[in-house]
Amino acid sequence: MRRRLVLLLLVLLGAILVLVGRLVFVQLIQSSWLSGEAKKTWDRKIELSGIRGSILDDDGQPLTYTASAPSIIAVRAQVKDKAGTAKALAPILKMPEGTILKQLEKKQLMTYIKPGGKRISQEQLTQIRKLNLPGVYITEEGKRAYPYGDLAAQVLGITGSDNQGITGLEKEYDTVLQGKPGSITFYAKANGELIPNEGEQVKPATDGDDVKTTIDLQIQQYVENEIEQAVVEYNPDSVTAIVEDPQTGAIKAMANYPTFDPANWKDAPASTYNRNLAIWQTFEPGSTFKIVTLSAAVQENKVNLQDKFYDPGYYEVAGHRIRCWKAGGHGSETFLNVVENSCNPGFIALGERLGKNTLFSYIKKFGFGHKTGIDLPGEGNGILFNVNKVGPLELATTAFGQGVSVTPIQQVMAMGAVANGGKLMKPYVVQDVLNHDTGKVVSQTKPDVVRQVISPSTAKLVRSALESVVARGSGSKAYKAGLRIGGKTGTAQVAKNGRYESGHYIVSFIGMAPANNPKLIAYLAIDNPHPKNGVVFGGVIAAPIVGNILEDSLEHMGYMPTNDGIPKLYKYGDNVPVTVPNFQGLSLADAKKLALQSSAHLKVNLQGSGKTVVAQSPVGGSKVDDGSTIRLFLGDGPSTRKIDKSKQNQ
Repeated sequence: MRRRLVLLLLVLLGAILVLVGRLVFVQLIQSSWLSGEAKKTWDRKIELSGIRGSILDDDGQPLTYTASAPSIIAVRAQVKDKAGTAKALAPILKMPEGTILKQLEKKQLMTYIKPGGKRISQEQLTQIRKLNLPGVYITEEGKRAYPYGDLAAQVLGITGSDNQGITGLEKEYDTVLQGKPGSITFYAKANGELIPNEGEQVKPATDGDDVKTTIDLQIQQYVENEIEQAVVEYNPDSVTAIVEDPQTGAIKAMANYPTFDPANWKDAPASTYNRNLAIWQTFEPGSTFKIVTLSAAVQENKVNLQDKFYDPGYYEVAGHRIRCWKAGGHGSETFLNVVENSCNPGFIALGERLGKNTLFSYIKKFGFGHKTGIDLPGEGNGILFNVNKVGPLELATTAFGQGVSVTPIQQVMAMGAVANGGKLMKPYVVQDVLNHDTGKVVSQTKPDVVRQVISPSTAKLVRSALESVVARGSGSKAYKAGLRIGGKTGTAQVAKNGRYESGHYIVSFIGMAPANNPKLIAYLAIDNPHPKNGVVFGGVIAAPIVGNILEDSLEHMGYMPTNDGIPKLYKYGDNVPVTVPNFQGLSLADAKKLALQSSAHLKVNLQGSGKTVVAQSPVGGSKVDDGSTIRLFLGDGPSTRKIDKSKQNQ
C-alpha cells in the first residue's frame, strides 16, 4: 500500500512538473509568437497605393501622370459619435449630414464616404486631418491625367481600375511604373472596435519610377496635326505615321488614326485602344519596298545606275505580263530613272539579276519577316514567301513590293539602315527610367546595332538616288528647298480573301532629310483615301504630308537649309518656285492681306487660335511652288509689326 501511494505521488509530481514546464514554455518562450498569431486575427488593414510613375517626353515634360486623389474611409465601430462625425464632415465634403450618417451606420467593417469623400482636394484633406476624428482614415488613390488629351494615345496606353497597365507603355513598363503598395494596420475586434493600447502601424507605399521616352512633344504634335488634316481631306479608313532618329533608333513620334481619349478609353472600340497600327498592322508595302531591292542590287554589283534599261510598259514573267503603272511605259531610261520613275519592269529586272536566294537574304537582313523588338506590346511579324516555294512570278512581284507583308516600323528601320551608313538599329521608345522622387537615372537604353546590312558606300549611293526621286521623280511633292529630302513613294492594292479589292489602296511615302546626313526619317501610310480628284498615288497624297512633317521637325531641331543637293527639276506644267513672305508678328488680318497681295498665289492654312501669327511654316524667305499652302500658327499677344508695303510684290 505504501509503495502504491509513493508511486501515485511520483506520478502526480511528474504531471505537475510537465504542466509547469508547459506553462513556462507557453508564457516565456512562445509568448511573442502567440501574441503575433493572435494579432493576425485582430489586425485590420487599409491599403495605401503608391503613386504610379509618370511617362515623360524627351524633355522631361509629363505626357501622363497620376494626379493625387485622397479618399475618406470610416471604420463604423470606431466612430463613437456618428452624428457628430457626420456633422463635422458634411461642410467639408459638401454632402448632407444625413447621407454621411447613413453610411457611418452601415453594418460593415469599413465604408468609403461617397461621393464627396472620393478623390478630395488637398484643402479638404488638410481640414479633415485637423479634426482628428476617431475611426476616420485617409487613403491615397490616384487617377491618370493626360495634359495633352489624346496625344500619342496608343503609345502611352491605358491603365485599369487596379492601377495596372493594359496597353502601350503602361503595359510594357508596368512593373517599373506601378511601385509597391503600403498599408495602415490597426487592431480591432470582430466588430471593428479598437483593442486598447495596440495603436496602429503605417507602412508607407513606394512610388513607381518614371519613364522618360524618346518622343519629341513638338514633333508628335506636328505629326498629329498632319494626320487630322489628312483625315478631313481624304476620309481614309486609317492613317499611321512614324518619325525616327536613324542614327540611334529612337522614335521621335508615332501616331495613328483612329485614335481615342485615354482618360475615357472605355468609350472607344477595343480595336482602337488595343492596336497600335504603327507596329501591329501588316500590309503589302508597294514601291517603298523597292529601297531594299535597290540596296541589294547595288551592294551585289548587279547594277550601275547609269546603265540603260528599256521599259515598253510591261515585263514578261513565266507567261504573265506585269504592267508598269504608266501606260505605254517609260521607254529608254537609265536605272537611276527607273528609281526616280518607280518603274516596276526595271525593278523586276533587278530582282532577276539578284536571284531569289540573294534577294530574300537581304530582305531578312533588313529586318523583314520578324519583329524589330521595339519596347511596345503587340508588334506584328509580317509575312514573307517561303524561299523554297518562290518561283519566277513571286520573285518578280517581291522585287517591287507586292506579295510580301510588312509593318510600318519594319519599313522605318530598313530605311534607317540606308540613312545611317548601313546599320540596322533596334527601335526604342523609352530612353531612361528615373526615380520618381529624386529624378536620378535608374536604368538607361543605349542605341543597339542589330547588324550591318549594306556598306556605307552603298548606303550613300542609295541615299543619292532617293534624293533624286524627290528632286526629279515621283516623290517631287515632298520636295522642300534646302532640306535635301530623299524618299520613296508607295501605292499598294489591298488584298482581301485572296483577291485584290478594286479601288482599295494604301498610299505611303517614306522620307529622310537631309539626304547627305539624315537626322530624321518620316513615314506615312494612308489606308483607303478618297481624294476629291480621284487620283490615288502615294506621290500625290502621302509625299507632301511627309515633306511638311520633315520641314517642321527639322526647323524645330534648329536645322538650317542649305544650297547643296540636287536641284528640283521643274517639268512642263509644274509651278515655278516663289519666295515665301514673312508673316510672323503680323495680326491675322494683316497676314491674310499679305497672302492675297503677294504675287505668289499662296494659300494660307491657319492652325491654333489667337489674333497674331507667332510662327509659320515654311519660314519667310523659303522657296516654294507657286500656289503652295503656307501654315500660319496663331497665338495671343499684340502684333509686333505691320506690312512693309514696299515688299508686297515678293
